[in-house]
Order: sequence, then C-alpha cells, then structure tokens
Amino acid sequence: MSKRTPAAGKENDTPRNSPAIPEPGQGKRGEEGYLGYLLRQASAAHRLRMERAMADVGVTLPQFLVLTMLRAYPGISNADLARLTMLTPQTVSVIVTNLERSGAITRRPHAVHGRIQHIDVTPEGSALLAACRERSGGIEQDLLEGFSPKEEEVVRRWLVHVARLGSDKPAP
Repeated sequence: MSKRTPAAGKENDTPRNSPAIPEPGQGKRGEEGYLGYLLRQASAAHRLRMERAMADVGVTLPQFLVLTMLRAYPGISNADLARLTMLTPQTVSVIVTNLERSGAITRRPHAVHGRIQHIDVTPEGSALLAACRERSGGIEQDLLEGFSPKEEEVVRRWLVHVARLGSDKPAP
C-alpha cells in the first residue's frame, strides 16, 4: 500500500518538469503522428461524441451499431451480428437481450437450424433507430466538413482498405 499523501491545491498530475501534452492536431497528435495512433485518437473522439449525442434516448453506441446492422441486414443471427458490429458474441448477446426486452427487436427461430435465431427490428426499434440517426446526422456531417466529394471518396476508400488489411479475406 502506498504511503503517498495528496498534494494540497494540486491542479494536475503532471510534474513541473514534464513536457506539456499536446492538444489533438498538434505534434504526434496531429498530421505528423503515426497513422495507427491517429486512427485510434479519431475513433475515441468520434465514439465520445456519438455516446453524448444518443444519451438522451438511452442508447449506447454498441446498441446503435446493432440496430443499424439489423436494419441493414434483416434476419441475421447473433454470430453474424457480432462479426458485423466488431463486438464480442457475449456483448452482442447482452445487447440483443436488452433490445428485445425493450421491444426494439424480436427473435424468431431459423427455419432449418433450431439453435439459430434470426433477429428483426420492430417498429419501436425503427423509431428508436430514427431518433439515433437524427442525433448522429450532424456528427456525420462534421466528419466531412472541409472535404470535397472526391476527398470523401478517397477517405472512404482508404478506411475500407485499412479494414480489409485486418481481415483474413483478400481485397476483391
């Protein structure tokens, strides 16, 4: 157990001799930074904005992802949903149970495989998803601010390229 005593009037945890941590966009947190770090930094900032935007409707970002993918690919299984949302099967199982309990989705048995259940978005879930999209639309537009349509196309192509590098499947 530590015998440290709290500093009186402590304004921050950085010792006086340590360099100042740069703001996003400066130093290694800016254009001279490593791409992997910049991706992680951007992802964290985006996630925080999305979570704040949807807090008033009581939806988390993982729940929003699940509803979005269920709407895009109706009737998919939990396993497919986990792959699409990049969440663990256990996390998806909890999210699906909670969304089902709230009436946002329903499950139905697979026609052939008894243990597999298809998941569908209910009208209540569609309304919830619409409310989430309304809140996230401005954030999506902010991401594109200052970019031409051609630049947006390049960014989207690059992000897909990065995602494919992490998959086992070759690019088409």
